[in-house]
Amino acid sequence: MVEFGKRLKERQIQEWKGYYINYKLMKKKVKQYNNEIEAGAVERRHVLKDFSRMLDNEIETIVLFILEQQGLLASRIAELNEKQDSLQEHPDISKISELREAYRAVGQDILKLLFYVEMNAIGLRKILKKFDKRFGYKFTNYYVKTRANHPYSQLQQVFKHVGLGAVVGAISRNLADLQDRHGSYLSIYDQPALPLKDSVVESIQSAVDRLTHSTNFLSFLGQHALIMHEELPSPVEEHAHDQKYHLMSLILNLANTFLYMVNTYIIVPTADNYSMSLGAAPTVCGVVIGAMAVAQIFSSVYFSAWSNSSYFNPLVFSSIFLFLGNVMYASAFDLDSISVLLIGRLFCGLGSARAVNRRYISDCVPLRILMKASAGFVSASALGMACGPALAGVLQTEFKVYNITFNQDTLPGWVMAFAWLVYLVWLWFSFREPARETQDNLAPQESIAAAGYDNLEKGLAQPLLLTETENEVDDEGDQEDVSEEASEESRRPANSLRSAYNLLTPSVKVQLLIYFMLKYVMEILLAESSVVTAYYFGWSTSTVSIFLACLGLTVLPVNLVVGNYISNMFEDRQILLASQIMVLLGILCSFHLVGSYSVPQYVLSGLITFVSAEVLEGVNLSLLSRVMSSRLSRGTYNGGLLSTEAGTVARVIADATITLAGFLGQGKLLNVTLLPSLAICIASIVATCCTYNSLY
Repeated sequence: MVEFGKRLKERQIQEWKGYYINYKLMKKKVKQYNNEIEAGAVERRHVLKDFSRMLDNEIETIVLFILEQQGLLASRIAELNEKQDSLQEHPDISKISELREAYRAVGQDILKLLFYVEMNAIGLRKILKKFDKRFGYKFTNYYVKTRANHPYSQLQQVFKHVGLGAVVGAISRNLADLQDRHGSYLSIYDQPALPLKDSVVESIQSAVDRLTHSTNFLSFLGQHALIMHEELPSPVEEHAHDQKYHLMSLILNLANTFLYMVNTYIIVPTADNYSMSLGAAPTVCGVVIGAMAVAQIFSSVYFSAWSNSSYFNPLVFSSIFLFLGNVMYASAFDLDSISVLLIGRLFCGLGSARAVNRRYISDCVPLRILMKASAGFVSASALGMACGPALAGVLQTEFKVYNITFNQDTLPGWVMAFAWLVYLVWLWFSFREPARETQDNLAPQESIAAAGYDNLEKGLAQPLLLTETENEVDDEGDQEDVSEEASEESRRPANSLRSAYNLLTPSVKVQLLIYFMLKYVMEILLAESSVVTAYYFGWSTSTVSIFLACLGLTVLPVNLVVGNYISNMFEDRQILLASQIMVLLGILCSFHLVGSYSVPQYVLSGLITFVSAEVLEGVNLSLLSRVMSSRLSRGTYNGGLLSTEAGTVARVIADATITLAGFLGQGKLLNVTLLPSLAICIASIVATCCTYNSLY
């Protein structure tokens, strides 16, 4: 595989070749600077000044060319508008189709321009990263801070390029006017809900939305799934996804996600009572709840690896283990054994197939519905999180059948065992194992010049600036500097957690720290709620269940507001920092310092913490996908697995913290468990500030 400089040259639009970033020259310049500094022939200050000037010139060339092309496109649209006006006066059905094709041709040229912007944006990011790596200091931080925030920023034009919106709007409006009406039409402004079925319009709008960081509820919610894609899709790949896709199999994966989250949180309101009934302290609920997360640390890895060869078998294995685990959890009461209780929860954790669910969506769902499927994955998780405690609140009864006790402690186990048994039968008869592709069957992607712009049209349905190009060699490897030919090894997915960790840049590590923090804080809030509220307010199991269910129900409305409005008003990094500060405020408000601890204080602080953490999760995973190496977009040890492991470890530590703090007494449990949350939150805010400008 060739290195990025050659890839850039190969994929250039030939008539525009003189206007691309001169990546090869700048790469040589970086190497020259390094040699001169080592020889003491030049000062670092001079290098910074000279390289900044060179970058400014390159960016100015790019921006002026973009503006020139915008002007040409605008002129062509103006000419077509005149023809359309004349058609309104003298309708000619035969010419309407011709006019529509002319507008679509302009749309294709807009896609070319967007691809040009994408390639240059990637080149700029790579050369900045290379400079930082060579010289060991944060030139990117300085350059982005001084250029991006300036009122006359040309860097903003490359990365956001809002000005293209007017051209896109003109194309969209005129094609919509001509579509299906042959001159007799309503304006899209009069009927904004009118569907625009033209593929060029949809591709352009999708591309510009990504380029300008515009988003909506579905895309924002889908980001929570962290389903990453490295490659720009080709028609072969899209066809392969269509062949593998099976609606019922997707529904079964989403059902598995939903049931697992219900299984996780259904015991939270009653775990303290169940522990006490077996002779343990109420704070042992931390171990009971956390046992599932402990097992999930290991199950995530082997399920991710297993999904390389099958989806059906790991889902069957998952269902059987979850059935057995819930039977053991429910039977522990009559056996009077805390050990059986914990083993049952461990079995449930060993059945965590979220890695399979995520992998199925990534590998088998067509790109046209991928965002909807990702949002469905997150919605299923959120609904399961809300339904679990709510269901526990309903199961407030007690009776015996053949010496088997059914009460508020055991019923969650029996109900979930029955649910997994039904699911297993449904899975056995309805799931369809998708066909597996081999490397020999994968057709090489054709170049843009040879294949026209069909690939580009489909590829722009994906985030333009979130990932690097498909065959691009990652800068973390040293191969690029050693030779012009990069080894195949430098492109392969990580083959272990250690190799995956070695691919993490400081920005990625900070994002994983933030994810760890938010999961830790949420687990502390949820897992200790039954103990804290019973001690301070005397809440019953039903009251705790209602409180937890209400928190879970805020997930979708909050993401709706953030996805449709807030994320379009502010940058992701701004929302990231602000939501961390709100989490910090929620933690500070939760402390019991003086006087009596009131219900309004607990509920309000819990709501602030939970909602802020939910907002934080969306933008955190969005930024994580943007800064993560493309080598972590596939394979067993992918970005989704890393984030899952970070969150699961956070939950395990949080549950252990609750149990250990219980030895100090229930009166000190709240403050003692909040102190680590406070420290981790402050650390994540400091780390975010240190890497803020690298999140561009």
